[in-house]
Formats: sequence, structure tokens, C-alpha cells
Amino acid sequence: MKSKYITLSIALCSILGVSSCDSYLDINPKQVLDQNILNKPSEIEGLVTAAYGRMCEMGSLDSSPYMYWWSGSMRSDDCYKGGGGVADAVGSFGNISLFTYVNPNTGALDGTWYNSYQVIQRCNTAIQRMANFTEEELPNKNSFMGEMLFIRSFTLYRLKKLWKYVPYIDENVVGMSDAFEAVPNRELDKGNDLYLWQRILDDFKKAEELLPLDQMDKGRVSRNAATAMVARTILNMAYEQDDRHQVININKELLAEALPYIDKIIDQEGGRVGLESDFGNNFLVEYDNATKESIWELQFALDNNFHTAGRFNRAEGLNHPWMWPETQPGNFVFKCCDFNHASYTLTNAFKTDENGLPRFEDYNEDDYGQYIKNSDGSYNLDIVNSGAKPYFDKYTWDPRFSHTIVAPGQPWKYDPDLLFHSTATRDPITYSFLKPIKDMPHPDCGCIAYDGWQFNSMNKKMIRYDDVLLWKAEILIQLDREMEALPYINQIRTRAANSLVRLTQADGSYTMNYHIATYQPGINCNWTKDFAWKALMWENRLEFACEGHRFFDLQRWGLLEKTMNEYFAIERTRFDWFNDARFTAGRDEYFPISQPQMNYSKGNYTQNPGY
Repeated sequence: MKSKYITLSIALCSILGVSSCDSYLDINPKQVLDQNILNKPSEIEGLVTAAYGRMCEMGSLDSSPYMYWWSGSMRSDDCYKGGGGVADAVGSFGNISLFTYVNPNTGALDGTWYNSYQVIQRCNTAIQRMANFTEEELPNKNSFMGEMLFIRSFTLYRLKKLWKYVPYIDENVVGMSDAFEAVPNRELDKGNDLYLWQRILDDFKKAEELLPLDQMDKGRVSRNAATAMVARTILNMAYEQDDRHQVININKELLAEALPYIDKIIDQEGGRVGLESDFGNNFLVEYDNATKESIWELQFALDNNFHTAGRFNRAEGLNHPWMWPETQPGNFVFKCCDFNHASYTLTNAFKTDENGLPRFEDYNEDDYGQYIKNSDGSYNLDIVNSGAKPYFDKYTWDPRFSHTIVAPGQPWKYDPDLLFHSTATRDPITYSFLKPIKDMPHPDCGCIAYDGWQFNSMNKKMIRYDDVLLWKAEILIQLDREMEALPYINQIRTRAANSLVRLTQADGSYTMNYHIATYQPGINCNWTKDFAWKALMWENRLEFACEGHRFFDLQRWGLLEKTMNEYFAIERTRFDWFNDARFTAGRDEYFPISQPQMNYSKGNYTQNPGY
């Protein structure tokens, strides 16, 4: 699909999106598109492709609803903003990361909302047009319909996680702009947000019925993706919130309803889906569309004949290292822009105890920064670039650290001959040297573009099998069946323990002292429900660290205020730019609706509380 799907012509379809242009743009067109040319069976695939294409073709560095680093990692205790100091992107990322001065005019919010509804409208246009044909006239009608329902629902799911109440716009909303303006983001007579969850869920279920288990092109949505999102949506619905976003009930009947959908995926025969033997396979460009663990991934490319840099991943274009020099003067391994740094709190979470289990209680008592400084507080770059061995040798570590984070002196992207260097860090005094690496490529991948910003074309794995295993473990624990959850958590830990082959230095030794074990009740732990829940939360964090999951896990569990304010209190002792950080319950769980969208709705939107 990377070659076929992305190269299909989609430019014609872009005019079908919703727009809110100012009146001075209302001029008589010199040519008018004949809508009939979009009403032939042979042209429906182009409409379907247009929706896929808009998911990946985000013109702004911060306006993709599908790239999670800023909305899910930077807003959590996983990552610091990074970049060129606290003033760099302070009006958007800086304020968002500290929950200060966030308001309806905050950058990144309007573009994310607007682009999302462009995707949704492209899905609706395709659904409207294909409804005119029989399956005989359009042989792939069911698959196309399922794909559009899935993409629309997945986009609404993301919007709901960001804003809680958003307009549900389906193919039945037709007409001029006033028809769209009339759709409220919140239907006040419904009482709570479960009605919106239900509509998203119903569409995922319809998509599951229509989609094939195997698709004709890689990258197309398949049935397993829809099945997974049915389970994921029910899981979110079960944690019921009040009007102040606080979790007031965990609906066990709903949780039980999700289990059969999860089992549809887990119980498939023939090894169709499962854990990769090595965790690192999930984060290498050569494994795009080539793992049994990936249930659905976004497709990116460098050159698709539409613009010179192709449909690459613009949304994470700020995150490559900063001006990392090659041996040739004037050449650079990476050039821009060193946003997104791993927090000390996350780094410490990978420490293990003598039993190979997480150090739940004392993991965060010291930090990397204490071991790399001179007595006057300046950084000792010799210690930094030699791998900060006094710090890393003091502890044993979960191997997933080295699949997730790299420190100077350690191999970049599993290459023992390419050691990450302190010169690639833009502002270490403010954000330290610890760099998330999952979404970063090797510089020789042939997948990097630079046009003033730096981008890569690695696919984005949106749903993986390890997600599914941990959803099941979470549900079982909440249903007081914690012993049944144990094997699923231990599958994840066993795979982590076996993912060492790439974690070596040039002399063949391991990069760090790795020590990880499974949970063994009565031997290294007491597997009560409370302990199992703690283990589950920890496993979610380590398995998906820096992938944008963390904020939304805490949101679902109702733990954002406690977790974030405890995090701020500790990190305030490490960096003074945390002094203004504070999470306010009842407000900061969700973003404010941007002022342009409030204006566009002409009074039909209800702003989130606190804004």
C-alpha cells in the first residue's frame, strides 16, 4: 500500500472538506468542478484514499490528531518539551506541558481540530457516494465502507480523548456550512458523555462487520483493527466521569462486554497476530508493514509524485536531534530540532530491584543529573559522553529502557558504531541529554528529509498486539480476576527479557546492566489485586513509554491530578522551569475548544469547564 495507496490521486477530493473562509475569499470561480465525475464506481477508491491521505498529510508540525508526542507524552510525566529552551514554542507546547496559560487561543489546538474534521468529512463524502452503488457495481464496497467508518470513528475517538465533547458529524449531515455549524459539540439533554462514546462504538462495530480479516493492500484497515477499537472504546466507556472529569464509577458490566472482542484477536489461529520476538522490531523502518504485532499503522513516504518530500511524518518533525555533526565539516547526522526529551522520572521508572521487578517505591530518589555534573554544577562532558556509567552502573534496568531512551555514549538506534553525543542536544541545561528514540530512525535509513525542518517516513503503528494483551489484563484485574491477568502481564515481561540481541556495544557487551523477571506469586511478589493493579499500570508505562499513551491512561484511570502534581513536585527540585507547573482537576483533563471553532459554531458549542 505504501507504493499504491499513497500515490493515488487525491487532490481532486480536497475541495469537499468543510471550510470557514472569510468573506473576502468568496469570489466567482473561473471553473466549476463537475460533481458527476466523482460518481463513478471506478472513482470511489480515490475518495477512500483521500481520507487516508489527509490523515498523513498534515501541513503543520503540531496539528495532527494522530501524532501523540505532544498531547500524550509531553503532557504527562514521560517527557519534557525540549527544544531551544523554555521560550521555544512557549505559547503552545511550553504552556501545554505545564498546564499554565492554556486557553482557547493556545497554539496547536485549532489546527488539530480543523484537520480532524477534514478527515471526517472526506470519510463522509466517500460513504455518501458509495451508497449509490450495489456490491456488483462496486466489488469492494463493504471493505471501503468499513474503512471509512473506521477512520471516521478513530478520528472522533482521538478528538474525544482530547476535548471530551466534540460534534458527531456523519454522512447524514449535508448541505452548506450552516448545516455543520448547527451540530453542537455537546447535546446537553443527554446528561453525560456516554451518548458520544456509544455513537463512536456503534460505528466501530459496523466497521468490524464490513471489514475483511485480510486486506488487499498493506496499510488498509482490517477487521482486527476495528475489533481492537471496539474493545478499546468500551474500556474507556467503563470509566465513567462526572461533569468535572472525575472518575466516579467503573462499570464492570461494560468491562466484561469488552473481553469477547479482545479474545477474538488473541485466540486467532495460525500466528496471524502476536508479540514480535524482539521489542525493537516495532521501532525500525525496515519493519513497516512487516510485523505480526502491528494491527494497524499509518503509512508515510518520502516521494509520492505530489510534492518533493512526499507524505512524510511532519507531526514529529521537531523531534530529531539538533545539529549532530558527521565527520565531514558542515554535514550533519541530524539537523532539527531536539524537542521531546525523556524525563528523569520516566528514566528512573526503568530501574529494577534485586528480583528483576520494578522499584515501585524508591525508583525516583536520585537522577541522571546528579552523576554528570562537576562540583560547581556544570556538566562534565567526559562523563556524559562516556555513557554516565556512575549512574547507569549503580542500578539494574529493564531492557525496554534502551529501546525507548538513549543517553550520550550509548548506541543510537542499535548501532554500536554510532554513539549518541552531547553535541546533538540543543539545551541540556534546561532539558538534560536523555532522548526518546522509538520514533527516531537511523541516519542511514533512506527515510529522512530536510527542508528547514527534519522529517522521516517511518510508519506509525497505531494499534499493536501488546496493547491488546494489556487491555485484557487491565479488565481482568478490575473484575477481581487478577490471577487470570498474570500470564498476560508476564508475556509482556518475558518478551522484554528476550529483547537483548540489539542492546550491545562495539565489544559485544550489553549497553547497560539488564535484569528483568516475571511476576512469580509467593516467590518474588504477593499478587493481590492492589499489587496486580500497580504492576499493570507500571507495565503500561514501560511498554508504551514516549509513545503518547501515558496521559490518556492516567485520564482513563482518573489519576491525572495526583500523578502530575506529585511529578511536578519532584521535578521542581531538578529544574526551576517547573515552578509554575500545576495540574488543576476539573479543567486540565481536556483541552479548551479553540476560539476560532467557538466563533465558527455561532454559539452552538459549549466550552469545557475552567476555560
